[in-house]
Amino acid sequence: MLIDVREDYERTAYNIGGIHIPIGELIARMNEIPKDKELVLYCEKGIRSVIAIQRLESSGFHNLINLAGGMKAWKEAL
Repeated sequence: MLIDVREDYERTAYNIGGIHIPIGELIARMNEIPKDKELVLYCEKGIRSVIAIQRLESSGFHNLINLAGGMKAWKEAL
């Protein structure tokens, strides 16, 4: 399952799907994130998604993967 932690304007410009929860809303919206699925978090460069993973891990999530390099690297790989 994909989780996009970018801001609205970034997602509007380009996205690969998944649940959209901006990093600033992550803690308040944690109940929307399943704990029983493998989760791939992504942002533009992979920095905010690492921070999001750290926050989720401290709240009991253990099924987290960072999209290394974020959307920038993903687009360059196409």
